Amino acid sequence: MASPARLFARLARDTAGNTLAIIAAALIPLLGMVGGGVDISRGYLAQSRLQQACDAGVLAARKRMGSDIVSGRLNSAAQAAGNRFFDINFRDKSYGSIRRTFAMKVEADYSVSGLASVVVPTTVMSIFGYREIPLRVECEARLNMSNTDVMMVLDVTGSMAQVNPGDSQPKIAILRQVVKDFHAQLEAAKTPGTRVRYGFVPYSSNVNVGYLLKSDWVVDKMTIQSRVATNPNTSTGTTTVTRVSGTMTTKPAYTSSKCPESKVDWTDLWVKIWPNGDRSGRTKADDTDYQCVPIAGSTSVTVTPIVYDDYVFDWYMPKKAMGPWTYKPLKVTVKALKGSSGNALLLDGNKSLSSSMASKVDPLGLLSTFRGCIMERKTYEIGDYDNVDLARAIDLDIDRVPDKSNPDTQWRPLLSEIYLEKTPAGKNVDELDKIVSNLPKYLISSQLITPPTCPPPARKVAAMTAAEVSAYVNSLSPAGNTYHDIGMIWGGRLLSPTGIFAADNADEPNRATTRHLIFLTDGETATNSSSLVTYGIEPADQLRWRTTSTLTLNKTVENRFTVACNEVKKKNITVWVIAFGTSLNPMLTQCAGGGHYFEANNAKALSEAFSTIARQMGDLRISK
Repeated sequence: MASPARLFARLARDTAGNTLAIIAAALIPLLGMVGGGVDISRGYLAQSRLQQACDAGVLAARKRMGSDIVSGRLNSAAQAAGNRFFDINFRDKSYGSIRRTFAMKVEADYSVSGLASVVVPTTVMSIFGYREIPLRVECEARLNMSNTDVMMVLDVTGSMAQVNPGDSQPKIAILRQVVKDFHAQLEAAKTPGTRVRYGFVPYSSNVNVGYLLKSDWVVDKMTIQSRVATNPNTSTGTTTVTRVSGTMTTKPAYTSSKCPESKVDWTDLWVKIWPNGDRSGRTKADDTDYQCVPIAGSTSVTVTPIVYDDYVFDWYMPKKAMGPWTYKPLKVTVKALKGSSGNALLLDGNKSLSSSMASKVDPLGLLSTFRGCIMERKTYEIGDYDNVDLARAIDLDIDRVPDKSNPDTQWRPLLSEIYLEKTPAGKNVDELDKIVSNLPKYLISSQLITPPTCPPPARKVAAMTAAEVSAYVNSLSPAGNTYHDIGMIWGGRLLSPTGIFAADNADEPNRATTRHLIFLTDGETATNSSSLVTYGIEPADQLRWRTTSTLTLNKTVENRFTVACNEVKKKNITVWVIAFGTSLNPMLTQCAGGGHYFEANNAKALSEAFSTIARQMGDLRISK
């Protein structure tokens, strides 16, 4: 038997079994390296997929939120949409994961942020005590805007006072709120240095754009449908007033930049018309009235307050001695409405002077108030709408700048109190005419059953705060008939980068502006041939239509709307059309083009339509 010393010596000399020992010893770190690589690779794959799911979730939620984003809270529909897209992209137990979580919220800048987490159990690495790989990702989606101008052409006709089935508020109230939310959504999407501007054209049978016009763009004289007296030298008589009770106090005059609105409540206690045509009555007045006189060479006025305290007075008005009347077109001078220079706005933009200044243009003893509505330029009755001559249809040439030497290219003020028209005897007849004339009855156009309407003033594109937008849309009130063409014409004029407001609409240096016109209406074309509109009294003035025309007045308006819409789109303006509480017709869908028109039958659908427009105007993207 060999001694132990000899045995170990033999083992030291024999290397046949060393490789196995070495391999056995190396298996442990090798297993750690390979297993760790497998587990880490699976973790990286899970994290990448988790990030994609998080991104998809917040994008879906932000898109679903729309204008409701301004509430600052993630609504249930957006929450459900976000969760659904997250689940589709990272299903429960994907990659063997456990404890999956996903949460979203609305940030202060109206982006939607998300936080997703999951735990991936290890396989081989668990041998070494690393049993789990925790994963956590963040994501955020926001709507980004480039420089953008938005012109909203809004139907404010009488039907906007109606309530759509399923809604609890009138259409006009819903429109106000949706426009406010739309503004908030676009403002939230702005990045620093981005310019987003807004303009408005409320329309019915007329548009109120007069206070945006330079004086050189308006005629000095105009022809109206009116009347002249057969015996014009006869005195019209003088009204006498006798105090019964109460007080009338004249306060010291003062100078102001504008004329305050009268606060007086005038109440007729009784009125009597005598057999000879004289009138008498008793009236009560309470509160403060203001007499305003323009100061020469200034935009200021002298204001004299008159305070009535339960002031009751009797009055006596002799009959008008003029007449009988001859009704015919009459040329009047309207220079009194012009500003201090050709480039100045009408009345120098001072709306408070409208009544006192406009009264100077009246040759008939009637008060003529300029409220801002205008009458269109020269045009013709179009027979071939595929070949419109814009040299003759100047009203449809949205870029043409008026030439002060050519009245055909200029606009005219709409002064309804001195526009007179014939009406059937016994139907809403002017009492003064009934007394003094046995001729067929005529009526001041402002006293028609459907009187001329003048919507709130239009606004050129400009940056607007939430408070400014709120104040503006709250001023919108429904009245009048539906003339779509005049809304589209002036929406295009106010937005075109190459027209009369080119200086206001110019791009910023080296930064292009995208331009969008949103045209919203709640009804079909609805004209009234006896009403005074922007084209005058249609049967009498015959500027674009006459009672013997081949087309109806409704069809004439619709055809001209189509021409105007095409002219707008030539200016690289994207047109969107929304039918609110009504059906779209081919005129509207063809104007907008594919993907740019919507039917909204209730408040929710209208909000979604505006949200869709906002998303397509901007760029919904992942920002984190």
